[in-house]
Amino acid sequence: MRGKLRVKVLSILVVLVVFGAIGVYPLVAERYRIPAPNWLKDQRLKMGLDLEGGVRLVLRVRTDEALRVETENEMERLREELTTRGIPVASLAAQDATHFHVEGVPPAQDDAFRQAATDLLTNFDRTAGLNGTHSFAMRPTVQIALREAAVVQNRENIERRVNELGVSEPSIARQGQSGDRIVVELPGVSDVKRAKAVIHATGLLEWKLVEQGPVPTRESLLVNGQVPAGMEIVPRLSTPGDAGGVVYYLVRKTAAVTGKDLRNARPTVDENNQPAVAFTLKTDGGRRFAKITGDNIGRHLAIVLDGRVQSAPQIDGRIAGEGRIFGGFTPEEAQNLSLILRSGALSAGMDYLEERTIGPSLGAASIRSGLTASVVGLLLVAGFMLAYYRLSGLNAVVALAFNLVILLGLMAYVGAVMTLPGIAGFVLTMGIGVDSNVLIFERIKEELDAQRGVRASIHAGFSRVVWTLVDTHVAALISCAFLFQFGTGPIRGFAVTLLVGLISNLFTSIVVSRTMFELVLAGRRNMGGLSI
Repeated sequence: MRGKLRVKVLSILVVLVVFGAIGVYPLVAERYRIPAPNWLKDQRLKMGLDLEGGVRLVLRVRTDEALRVETENEMERLREELTTRGIPVASLAAQDATHFHVEGVPPAQDDAFRQAATDLLTNFDRTAGLNGTHSFAMRPTVQIALREAAVVQNRENIERRVNELGVSEPSIARQGQSGDRIVVELPGVSDVKRAKAVIHATGLLEWKLVEQGPVPTRESLLVNGQVPAGMEIVPRLSTPGDAGGVVYYLVRKTAAVTGKDLRNARPTVDENNQPAVAFTLKTDGGRRFAKITGDNIGRHLAIVLDGRVQSAPQIDGRIAGEGRIFGGFTPEEAQNLSLILRSGALSAGMDYLEERTIGPSLGAASIRSGLTASVVGLLLVAGFMLAYYRLSGLNAVVALAFNLVILLGLMAYVGAVMTLPGIAGFVLTMGIGVDSNVLIFERIKEELDAQRGVRASIHAGFSRVVWTLVDTHVAALISCAFLFQFGTGPIRGFAVTLLVGLISNLFTSIVVSRTMFELVLAGRRNMGGLSI
């Protein structure tokens, strides 16, 4: 019996020392400038935006751009289909973000045109006019779906980019009645300029065949003052060895492969040991990339990022699913570009509506208030337990202290972030911990009143209450899981603290508290009563 008790005591002390070293010591070392290993400092409990300071950005998604891109893509697909079927038209042009117009369809080929445009009718309504004209209008339900998808995709891509920046517990949420605003909160961010550049970059990567270029002026690529049908002109910043500042390429409007086909992207170096970005394509994208490079050996393929040519290498042979993007990058630009490409392209551009830098002074005041509330709450709870349960109340106080140490250690270990609502969860955890001890103590008192003896009463008190505690804690854990799943930053901070506190409380109220009673009983063979 003594051997088992010794193992339990040693196990509890090991848990206390480990979690105290992870959760408490780094905070104390930082506060009082006590030496501590770097790996331990890095493991310390991180603070949220409301405690540590950082940057808060409000962005508006230009959802009209997503509609315009869809309209232009459908229009270009129709153009290619008409070319394939040999159906001539006088003009094919977009009127706005949701409408495009076809003119000059020969009367003899009107039926063939209607058949070629059948696939477009899923998203567009077609209206026939006089003299071979046809108008296509995007359906309202499709517009709503595309706007919603644009905001959701931008939010998810921003979240992936921010996570790769190494920001701890960022808050990224939608805002506003129209639902097109995204609020980004980045705790502890110091390089705001880089964060904004990475978040705001569209990241639209396309591989397009070059028809002409490079040339020094845009006008030299025009035909009769207009861009040839199915083509577009894109600029490229000249390399230091080139004359002039910008050169231009005439490329096909429809991309052979896009960033959506990327499997991975990472920073690397080119043949001259200059920074570049290596990429790997998905199976389908790799197949299309192999076909277009195999069919166009000797031609140039432009790598276009956000409407600018990064490079336009010559195709020397069939390329399967891997390659490199180079274009005079700095190491940081190559790192940022690979991060942006990995996270995916934004489906629409965004405008900054608000940028607010929050200093740590508010956080310091919040931390002081939170600590004061925690200490006052702990003292009041301890006073109540000692006054009501006498010496047994000391057991509850020690278990509560263990609970708080383990809570801090667990949060630091799993990389959770302490926020202002998290401090509220921290204080609430103390109340839950005391409630658990109250249930156990009241059951022990009932057993003592039934004249069952001290040892039997303690054993019965814990044995018969343990499943009640498990039931209540599991129910609370389910609530925390829902708060974490469907809540945003502050709510998640509260849910994480409470969830970890519930787990540590089960351990302290059942294991630690019982072990302390067993230590008292181990020193006495016959115990007439219990101070409870």
